[in-house]
Amino acid sequence: MVKYTFTSIMLLLSILVYEVQAQERLGTKTYCNPMDIDYRYNWEQINQKISYRSGADPVIVLHQNKYYLFVTISGGYWTSDNLVNWKYIEPSRWPMEDICAPAALSVRDTLYLFQSTFEQRPIFYTTQPETGKLNFYNRWLPALPKNVGPWDPALFYDEELNKWFMYWGSSNVFPLYGSELDKSKNLVYKGDYLPMLRLHPDKHGWERFGYDHRDTIKPYMEGAWMTKYKGKYYLQYGAPGTEYNVYANGTYISNQPLGPFEYANYNPISYKPGGFVTGAGHGNTFQDKHGNWWNTGTPWIAVNWNFERRMAMFPGGFDKDDNMHFNTRFGDFPHYIPDRNVTDQTSLFTGWMLLSYKKPVVTTSHKPNYTGSLLTDENPRTFWVAEKNQKGEEAVIDLQKVSAVYAVQINYTDYQSTIYNNEGVYTAFAIQTSTDKVTWKTVYDNRDRKEDRPNAYIELEKPIEARYVKYTHHYVKTPNLAISDFRVFGVSKDRAPSAPKLLTVTRLSDTRNAIVKWEKQKAVIGYNIRWGIAPDKLYQTYQIWHDQPTEKEIRALTVGQHYYFAVESFNEAGVSPLSKVVGPF
Repeated sequence: MVKYTFTSIMLLLSILVYEVQAQERLGTKTYCNPMDIDYRYNWEQINQKISYRSGADPVIVLHQNKYYLFVTISGGYWTSDNLVNWKYIEPSRWPMEDICAPAALSVRDTLYLFQSTFEQRPIFYTTQPETGKLNFYNRWLPALPKNVGPWDPALFYDEELNKWFMYWGSSNVFPLYGSELDKSKNLVYKGDYLPMLRLHPDKHGWERFGYDHRDTIKPYMEGAWMTKYKGKYYLQYGAPGTEYNVYANGTYISNQPLGPFEYANYNPISYKPGGFVTGAGHGNTFQDKHGNWWNTGTPWIAVNWNFERRMAMFPGGFDKDDNMHFNTRFGDFPHYIPDRNVTDQTSLFTGWMLLSYKKPVVTTSHKPNYTGSLLTDENPRTFWVAEKNQKGEEAVIDLQKVSAVYAVQINYTDYQSTIYNNEGVYTAFAIQTSTDKVTWKTVYDNRDRKEDRPNAYIELEKPIEARYVKYTHHYVKTPNLAISDFRVFGVSKDRAPSAPKLLTVTRLSDTRNAIVKWEKQKAVIGYNIRWGIAPDKLYQTYQIWHDQPTEKEIRALTVGQHYYFAVESFNEAGVSPLSKVVGPF
């Protein structure tokens, strides 16, 4: 009884501290990747009669104080005031077919939109994007030679030069191209298109294809984007392919919009090979209302098809040396949406830890081989399937100790889905918590609202003491009730772990690779391997769970570049100090 009383006091104190500090938070709202939007059903895999939600190749632009999100094959686009709550807009007219890998650009009062194509297609524009009204800016952008594109285009306006450009490329054969556009002729090509850059996987380890860069398939370069910062041009690209955990964004830099470009030695700029959300490639870079920088990307799901995906966004920007980088450390844990300009983007991490990893789950039913234990394995490609898709099905996670719960995330799966369109598609459920599995408190219930949240992230109004967290089902349109992960975030009463010890790094004969080892620790749920080109530039992260070996081959290094490494551990109470930084290697 004394121990339980002490636990309750400690949790109550943590909740009171949270409430006192609530006004000092870096933002009034939080988010958690994958992005919580109503992903549209996608029939790319129509020959196998499988439908599934998907979102890929995101472009977010800030236009007239509102955010607009454009996504591959979605039949429309989204708008938001805060980067958290997104409203779907169905446009008045759309390209000749549903848009793929879109280009979007805001210049003064006009938003421009262009699709990927190998044929002649128009550029659209609107001055009222919130209404869905689109107009033709030009009728036909002239055709380029076969297989050149423009696929995966990016539109760019250089305000200082008063010049317009397009960059594009999606191939493991052709380079990424660029061309100036002629504004006086409604943005047609001005002169020849020029090669900008190619992949060099023989030098850049992260550009190699396959899971953890272990495939010999020639990699793909795609997803062009241009950002100008302090007079320099950062031409970004995605590689080596969307189908694996290592999909990432990199950049080349030039003093001129059409080059020549030089490889950034700190690449990739956005890379997330470990954790629940894996893959950060093919998106865009934008600034929010407060001047903070963000990079979007396309995480990998691959349940129904290799190209089934979701979307993510990561904070970041430029360091004192103008190095572009984005923070994927704890990139699928809750983060603040800042309500001011933030100099340290790592401070946006809320510190709410994952409480649900490998915790026991009891469900009212399940189909063979699709048990409730798959709800807490942090793998979007495994999932619980209830015996029937019916009201009242439940899943209860036992956190095994009373903790302060701050947020939950429900990630639905399209198992054997045959939905042809998005009519009547919504998700309805309730979340309850309990300390004793007898008395339950409802902390979320949308059963009276037909809102569609296939990756629902729910921040509680205030943290609550709980040991058990229950999902109660009401409705999904899919033939089956299937959920990949039921994630619970908060803070336990335990102590944060100490820094890992005995860190060793061996750069291999193939210097694109290095072996990182450290001493296994007790009372942790995972580790972050961190590395970079300087002790204060450890921008890369590979997250490892505690039940994996404390040894990892990092295969994302650049030939001829020295690196520094460190490791941190984390548990349900917090994050350790960083280990001793070792290097250079």
